[in-house]
Amino acid sequence: MKISPLSDRVVVKMAEAEETTKSGIILTASAKEKPSFAIIVEVGPGGIVDGEKVEMTVKKGQKVLIEKYRGTEVKLDGEEYTIVRQGDILAIVE
Repeated sequence: MKISPLSDRVVVKMAEAEETTKSGIILTASAKEKPSFAIIVEVGPGGIVDGEKVEMTVKKGQKVLIEKYRGTEVKLDGEEYTIVRQGDILAIVE
């Protein structure tokens, strides 16, 4: 099954949370910080949002930094994805 976002939405796959700290301490599930890095899986076509024209500036395959706790989480074919608005993407990571 394929997921195609509408308007200014972007489908991303979140990066895995770190399980150990730099000093080697193993984190429990409750202590792990929600990741904010993601890989773009699909990009919507853009269009008119709230009366303003939105052009998509991100592309499939880019690694991005996303605002924490944003978007809608969905599960499709056993994979977890998050759908966010392009405006929730803070930066492109190169």
